Amino acid sequence: MSGATNQYISVSPEELKFQFELEKQSYCDLKVTNSTEHYIAFKVKTTSPKKYFVRPNTGIIHPWDSCFIRVTLQAQKEYPPDMQCKDKFLLQSTIVNNDADELPPDTFNKDSGRNVEECKLRVVYISPHSSPGHSEDGFKQSSDGNSVSSKFSL
Repeated sequence: MSGATNQYISVSPEELKFQFELEKQSYCDLKVTNSTEHYIAFKVKTTSPKKYFVRPNTGIIHPWDSCFIRVTLQAQKEYPPDMQCKDKFLLQSTIVNNDADELPPDTFNKDSGRNVEECKLRVVYISPHSSPGHSEDGFKQSSDGNSVSSKFSL
């Protein structure tokens, strides 16, 4: 599967992969495609808002069009345990009447009777120089001598 899909939009890639280096920003671009004849409003939320910049974090995609969202991981001062990341992103989408400049505050409020689609994306950190068996990049070696993988599964 090339990306996550719901009724309104498709998102590619379905994981946010960041090359993780201390004291350096890293970014990942998401392509969001409107697969309907409607105007679709989107909003991006994350479990760690202080760690990421999301531009744009809300917007409207025209019918059959697509847009790019750049997610920037801020420079970090320390490695996460085992290079694992529990951060997640939520991309909400809903049909709107037109491409107004500003979205009403209740656009993504399900209580107002709207159908709000949600697409969850997880974050994966990639070591910039992950070569098995080498520890000079500061990664822990497991007891059997293999380097700890930076990928994880939920």
